[in-house]
Parts: sequence; structure tokens; C-alpha cells
Amino acid sequence: MSDALSYRPKPGEIPTEPGVYRFRDASRRVLYVGKAKNLRARLSNYFAPLSSLHERTRRMVTTATSVEWTTVGTEVEALQLEWTWINEFDPPFNVQFKDDKSYPYLAVTLADEAPRALVTRTTGIKGARYFGPYPKVWAVHETIDLMLKAFPIRTCNNANYKRAMQSGKPCFAGQIGRCFGPCSGKVGIEEHRKTVNEFVSFMGSQDRKLINSLTAQMKEAALAQDYETAARRRDQVKALNAVLEKSAVVLRDNVDIDLFAIEQDELAAAVQLFIVRGGRIRGVRGWVVDKELDLSISELIDSIMQTAYTGDAVPPREIVLPELPDDADALEGWLGEIAHRKVRLVAAQRGEKAALLVTATQNAKQALMLYKTRRSSDFVARSKALEDLQEALGMDSAPLRMECYDVSHLGGTNIVASMVVFEDGLPRKDEYRRFGVPESTDDTDSLYRVLTRRLAYLAPDDATPEALPTGGVIAVDQPADPVDPKPADLMVTVESVPDAPAGTIDIADSAEVSAKRKKFRYQPNLLIVDGGQPQVAAAARALRESGVEGITLCGIAKRLEEIWLPDSDYPVILPRNSDALFLIQRIRDEAHRFAITHQRARRKRDINTVLGEIPGLGPSRIKVLLTHFGSVARLREASVDSIAEIRGIGPALAEGIHRHLRA
Repeated sequence: MSDALSYRPKPGEIPTEPGVYRFRDASRRVLYVGKAKNLRARLSNYFAPLSSLHERTRRMVTTATSVEWTTVGTEVEALQLEWTWINEFDPPFNVQFKDDKSYPYLAVTLADEAPRALVTRTTGIKGARYFGPYPKVWAVHETIDLMLKAFPIRTCNNANYKRAMQSGKPCFAGQIGRCFGPCSGKVGIEEHRKTVNEFVSFMGSQDRKLINSLTAQMKEAALAQDYETAARRRDQVKALNAVLEKSAVVLRDNVDIDLFAIEQDELAAAVQLFIVRGGRIRGVRGWVVDKELDLSISELIDSIMQTAYTGDAVPPREIVLPELPDDADALEGWLGEIAHRKVRLVAAQRGEKAALLVTATQNAKQALMLYKTRRSSDFVARSKALEDLQEALGMDSAPLRMECYDVSHLGGTNIVASMVVFEDGLPRKDEYRRFGVPESTDDTDSLYRVLTRRLAYLAPDDATPEALPTGGVIAVDQPADPVDPKPADLMVTVESVPDAPAGTIDIADSAEVSAKRKKFRYQPNLLIVDGGQPQVAAAARALRESGVEGITLCGIAKRLEEIWLPDSDYPVILPRNSDALFLIQRIRDEAHRFAITHQRARRKRDINTVLGEIPGLGPSRIKVLLTHFGSVARLREASVDSIAEIRGIGPALAEGIHRHLRA
């Protein structure tokens, strides 16, 4: 492949003004739309040597056959034009927003002669005022029921309202006292609109001033012995207090913000929007972004802002973000034009807003995990993923059984490895395995050792245990997966025993282990390792030396999500939004989780074992010591006096701890 693109413009041809650019393919389809403060500087990044480009960017520029641009006056105009073109052309390499569900809103039709309150999932009603979005539809109905006790405005549909006005007979809601709209004959159009305005004002601000005013009116009516009016005011105050109690108080009463949290990986990003009005969370919205190119956080925030404030959504005076984008000033100007007032972007660093951002980020993490799990669990998506993997890797059949391996360690100590199994695209946690590696030079050596031991189980039935490494002892255990309470059938831990003869098997019940070993011998169609070319080469050597045939091998490099095959100079690039890549990524992430969980458990066990050998130290005192010093290494460096200062540790015990750890 030539390192120069035939359609690359000459440097002097590209202007240095702000603008928007478009990459097109041979059929003139728009592949990608982007904006830039300086078009020449931005486009030069795409025409750098191909070997230096990110893999996904390289795929986009080599797919394109032309690039064109349009200059504008300001960055704000560039933002507006970029969003217009993205909506018009729907470029495949721009981020694709996937809202996982439609959200219910509470709407008040202010454009009607007699406005009404209703629940809707659309935001296109002309002249309507929207409140929300709410996480569940029942939350909207509950809010309306409470608010109608304080502000009994119209809720009937237009057909019922017109029929009631023509016949002079109130609608059903009016007959049961739930609505005091004009059709009831108790109020006029103007008086009803005044009640609607109070409804909208309270929902918009949730200010306690109205409650205080109604409380004062209740007391005045009671003093005047107008007990019916006092009772109505009392019921209104009670209803409004109930509405306020339903909204979580997270900030001060005068704070109105929109807070965005983002959790992303190489393929997708989950966004959580917390709508805070009057210091209370008034609505929550979440959606997922599929990323075709490797985007910076600045570019991702631009797209999120454009999506969030398209249509009738109006930004508040302050928007809280995980970090400020590079074009924060231009983005503030664009949002200010939408809101017709100044809008400020801030990054939450500390305080109550930062604490709320942590909560929103946790929600985003859960949403991303749920999105990937649902996508991988869908039968049609799984079938398509397995077919795509078969085609991309050149397999004779679909990989119905896949095994993935990952190595975890802490500075070369406590080396462990994991094996996770997926069958028909779903995890089989009862067949997960964990390996202990006594010593190793690096990750590739660890991977080679683990796969050599694993592949020894796939030898013919007449094979002997001599296939195992010299001086190895296989111990059998049944630990539980911390995530899945179902116990794993077999944990294989290989430890170094210098005096043990080659092939020694330390097994209490050979019949039981034989059955487990037989189950452990199921051969995978596809063997996956976490890593790039070096890890794949180590796995290929183990596979070749084992003599086992019929297994396809590949590795996935985390940084670029590339699929590497043995003896290949170029990776296999799966489409960014493909179900196959999502499946491969999920099994790799599961192997990493399983390995690091076991590694941490062993590290904790080793720490407790070291301290547990000291006479006079029980679990409670060990916990106090580790809480204070943070690690055994820091405790080892501590003086006797500093150890003795800890609650429950006297001078004599401190001397014993110091002497034991320094021995």
C-alpha cells in the first residue's frame, strides 16, 4: 500500500479558516463529517504517513477517494453546519447514537385554548412545555396525580373536551372532581389558564415560595373561619410537599444544571444525563454511542451536546461535564444561541457536583455493560457474530466453543492466568479455569506455559501424564466465581515442587478427578489470547508442540481492537459496530476480569498469611494494621514506636512484628 493518498490536496490549497470537511468514497457517499478551527492543521492529521495513523482512521482515509471542505466565519457556525450535515448525510464513520429506550415526559399544551397535562414520549407538540424525561412512565402519572390535587387543571383529551363544551355536560374527570377545566362550568378560560401557569411555574422551579404562600392563605382562611378554603389550601400544601419529596435533593435550592457522565471503551460510549432543577433531580436520560473512529473526549462531547439539545430541549445556564472540550468557548456560544442566554460549561473537580458526577458515572458504567450484554445475548446477533467470525478468520465452521486466556500479575509476582469459555456466544461459567504460574520471564512465557498445560488435556486417551512439565503438581479445588455464585467445576493450579518427579499428580480421589479432567478436555473451535503478535506467537508455539489439530488461534490487541492471526503481518480489522467484534471484546474482558479477581484474592491471602504467622496477631489486629499502613511493605519499613502507637498493639507485640518482618 502506498503511503500517499492520491486525493491528498496540496498544503497551500487548504485554507486556515474555521470550517467543516467531508470525506467521500468512490460513489460520492459521505463517509465522515468533521469541523475544525483551522482546516489546514486539522486535515493534515489525516494525511500523515499511513503507518502512523490509528487503524480505524487509516481504514477511513483509504476507503475515501476525495475530501472537500466549506469555510465559515466562526467556530459556532462550524458546529451548526457540522450537525446539519451529519443529520443530512448520516455518515457511517461518525458516531451513531442509540437511545436504548424512549423516555416519558410530562407535557402541558400551552398553545391550546384550555391547556391540559398529559404523558407523552414525543417532544413535537407545538407550543407545549415539557418536564422530564422521567425514568419510568409510572413516575409521570404519580407526579400528575399529586399535582392535580394542588392544581386541578384539564387532563381530558381534545375530543372529550369539545364534546363537553358543546353539550354543556362536564367530562368524566370534571364529574368526579379531578378536573376544574372550563367544561366543568366552575371556572372560566382565564381562571383556568392562571391555574395552569401556577402548575407550570411550580414544575419548572419547584420553589417552596408557593408552598409558603398557600400555607399563609390556609392560616388566614382558618382565622376567618373559612374552613372549606383552609381545607383546600391544606390539601394543596400536602400534595406539593409530596411532589418535592419524590425528587431527590442533591444540590442547593437555587441550582439548575444538566450533568453529563460518560463511560467509554474502544467501541462504544454510554452517556447519562441528570437534569437538576432547583437542586433536585428532575429527570434522567441515558443513551449509547457506537464509535467508528477513535474519538477524543472533546469530539465525543461535541456530538453529545448536539444530540442532547436538538429539538425542543433548552440547555440551562450551567452544564457540568467530566472535562472541558477543546472548543468549550465555541460550544458555549452555540448553546447560548439555542437558550437565548449565556450558557457556561464547567468541569466538576470537587464538591457536591463532583460527587453527583460520580453517581452518574456509575450509572453510565452499568448502562454500557448492560448494552454490551444485551447485544451479545440476542440470538440473532449471536448467530450473526459467529458467522462473521468464521468468515473473518477463515474457519471451516462457526466457533461454537471459544476459550480465551489472559495473564495477570503484580510486578512479576503472584502470576496467574484465566481461561473463560463461551459456547454459542454465551459464557459457560461452570467451565472457567484458573491457573497459577510459579515463575516466568514475561507474559508470553506465562501464556506458553499455561497453554502447554491446558493442551496436554486434549491428548489422546492413551497419553500419559508425562506430557506435563517436569516437576509439576496439579492440585484440584472448587472455588466460587466472585461474580457468579455457581462454583467452577475445576481449578487447575500448577505450582513448582522441586522434589516431585516428572508427571507426579497429587490427587486424593483419582476417580473424581478423572471425571473432571474428562470434562476439561472439550476441544475449542477457537482459542483467543489477550494480546498482539508476541502473545499469539507464544500460543502458536504451544499449540504446535502439543500436536493438537483443528483449533483456530487468534489474539485481540486491546489498544486498537485488532485481531491477530499466527504468521500474519497485518491484523484482521472487524467493523467497529459489528456484533463479531462486540463478542470478541466481551470474552476478552471476561478473561481479564476473571484473571485479575483471582490475582487479587491470592495477593490478599499472601498478605494475611505473612502477618498471620506472627504470634499475637489475629484477623482484627491484621485489619487494623493494614488499614493504617496500607500494605505489608510500608509496615515492614515502619519503626517499632510507630507500630506501637496503633490501637491494640503494645510495645512487646510491636517489637515482635518488627523483628518478624525484618528477619
